[in-house]
Amino acid sequence: MKAKYISYQDTHSFSKLVLDYVNDVEFLKSFYSYRPDIQGLKQAVDAHQFTGDRAVLVKALQQQYQSIKVNQAVNANIDLLAKNNTYTITTGHQLNLFTGPLYFIYKIVTTINLALEMKIAYPEQNFVPVYWMATEDHDFEEINHVNVDEKNISWIQQTNGATGRLSTKTVAAAVQAYKGYLGISKNGKKLGKLVEKAYLENENLADATRVLVNSLFEQYGLVIINADDASLKAQFAAIIKSDITEQNSARLTEETSKTLEETGYKTQVNVRDINFFYLKDNLRERIIKEGDFYSVNHTEIKFTETELLAEIDSNPERFSPNVIMRPLYQEVILPNIAYIGGGAEVSYWMQLKANFDFYKVDFPVLLLRNSALVIDKRSFANLHKLGFNFEDIFLSTEALQEKWINANSDAAICLTDEKANIRAVFDKIKLNAFKIDKTLEVSADSVLTKTEKLLDKLEKKFFRAEKRNHEVSITQIENLKKRLFPSGTLQERVANLAPMYVEYGDDFISSLIENFEPLGGDFTLILA
Repeated sequence: MKAKYISYQDTHSFSKLVLDYVNDVEFLKSFYSYRPDIQGLKQAVDAHQFTGDRAVLVKALQQQYQSIKVNQAVNANIDLLAKNNTYTITTGHQLNLFTGPLYFIYKIVTTINLALEMKIAYPEQNFVPVYWMATEDHDFEEINHVNVDEKNISWIQQTNGATGRLSTKTVAAAVQAYKGYLGISKNGKKLGKLVEKAYLENENLADATRVLVNSLFEQYGLVIINADDASLKAQFAAIIKSDITEQNSARLTEETSKTLEETGYKTQVNVRDINFFYLKDNLRERIIKEGDFYSVNHTEIKFTETELLAEIDSNPERFSPNVIMRPLYQEVILPNIAYIGGGAEVSYWMQLKANFDFYKVDFPVLLLRNSALVIDKRSFANLHKLGFNFEDIFLSTEALQEKWINANSDAAICLTDEKANIRAVFDKIKLNAFKIDKTLEVSADSVLTKTEKLLDKLEKKFFRAEKRNHEVSITQIENLKKRLFPSGTLQERVANLAPMYVEYGDDFISSLIENFEPLGGDFTLILA
């Protein structure tokens, strides 16, 4: 596989805030600490003040990995976390069924590659790639399905609690459906066995996800953490107390969000007065302040402030951060210098900088994960035959068709020159009308507007007629867009690993490792 690179701007798929961040717009500099480049990362390393307990972190990870056999690369990286010259490069994601959309894979590859680049640049330091499993998330409907070649495979299950604790007893039907898609090829059977082992031999979704992701990435030393852990939460207890009782994150994040919105940027997350859930088996509900009590939404559970603080001390694992506080928790327990996220994540992290400053926690370098489009041989051939360049394929289907017709039609479809000539004629008519009666100028403008609209309609009729004359090529363009942009959006946001693995096997991930450039600042096209 070969790679080509184009700018994020040319994909028309990223927000203004993300593009401005990548392009180093001055206004945004107060919303992050360091630039996403090698110099910024070096500054982050030099300034990093880790206050977490490395021994507790290593012990927690060792316990989490007890039930699975891992290779030396993973064990070595866990051990390295005990050393003061070791830092993490982290990405986080939900526990999507069978890894979910491709961008999950791309996140992890970007994380691994950045850790490798940092080790080469600063060999005296150690850099460990980490996947933070969002095990405390409770939105099961977001993760319980996967799209394979436009076929939706779902896991039917009722749950109200943290998805990481969800039993896998009912997942067998989804596993069999997924294996049915994978088929009997060598690559299909291999991935099928990995999925079966992960989901049918582990009791909960967190462990199943760890096993599957580990089987795909353990050779690169990826460390997978489940932060739904009492010993890790205990390190966050002081901030949990402060934020629930004083509601600091609510005030600070709201102020930052307002500043961003006033400047024309769209914010990604909405802040609440209290940004924690109460978490127990089959329960994850918001904590809300009602008079003198702290209540757990939709339950009879309530605490006085004294009782709440005692509960945090005795059971810190029952307090689950939401999207506002999860990043802070991550940076408290990990010696982290960089976070790899998609466009929405980079955006919402910028809403949180003031909160990090308030709690005196280091804000990591924010890096936009590598995004990619895999162009199969058939699509590449069609692209070349139709005469399009790589940037063209990010245009809409209609725009692509119009571009092709304008380049290949013998007829004069575009009436731009004719419209210009008509406007020139009307300028003379308006001048003459003004001389006769000043009020007639408005009438002349009205007639011009009606004429231009009629010409626009005629132009569209020309285009539709020419589309019929070139039906084969027009259909090829439609099919090309459907293959490369399923459901009309970026391939990575819909397609699953399955078809790529069936087609290319382990070479697919190794090719991503080879071609992704975490500090490159461009969108990657993978030419299969």
